[in-house]
Amino acid sequence: MNADDLGYDPGVTRGLLQALREGVVSSATLLVNAPDSEAAARQARGLAIGLHLNLDRGAPVAPGFPREWRTGDGGLDGSRVGELPPDVVEAEALAQLERLERLLGQAATHLDVHKHLHRHPRVLEGVARVARRAGLPVRSIHEAMRSALRARGVATNDHFVGESGEAAYWTPERFSEALASLPAEGVTEWMCHPGHLPELVTTRYAAQREVERATFVDARAREALEQAGVRPTDFRVLHADGLMRA
Repeated sequence: MNADDLGYDPGVTRGLLQALREGVVSSATLLVNAPDSEAAARQARGLAIGLHLNLDRGAPVAPGFPREWRTGDGGLDGSRVGELPPDVVEAEALAQLERLERLLGQAATHLDVHKHLHRHPRVLEGVARVARRAGLPVRSIHEAMRSALRARGVATNDHFVGESGEAAYWTPERFSEALASLPAEGVTEWMCHPGHLPELVTTRYAAQREVERATFVDARAREALEQAGVRPTDFRVLHADGLMRA
């Protein structure tokens, strides 16, 4: 049960960490070039934290990120990300991964991509290179991506559920529905976006985060998991089960 957007904003960070420490959320992924990245990393040390690779906005971390792929103010250009050469993606992913390890003082558990931008083949190729080198699992959101990652020697989840939009995705009702239809075999990632209202950034997914946070910290969520015989884990289970491919 992985929460995206750690470090995106102080309000988001506080609510997300509450869902991790007091609720049933079991891991999170950190943005390393966002307004609250450093403070969030300090607060999250010791928890299961992966990299939320950001190729959409903000300043690139790799010092040699080409100017031709930046916006006018020098930032990342999410509108052109599908055109990025795999080598550029690889260098930026590696730089962001190294920054995460410096900020957290620990290794990442896995890697996923903000806005699922690894649905673009060039981005997926660059991400897979870094993940294979680092021995990290990568989130897959559908079977084609899953097959492509495994073909490149990268471990990934077997199933995926979660979304963000005009309405909060993880309501108590949808939580119960997803639990009832949980696949009997394999590793399923439940992507979520819990948090408090953002304080510094403007985002379309704002009040919805409060709904998701409330869902996951509610004692009934833990009770439902226990009754179903389910214990949330994190992406390190892919390492432990020996699912990383050479």
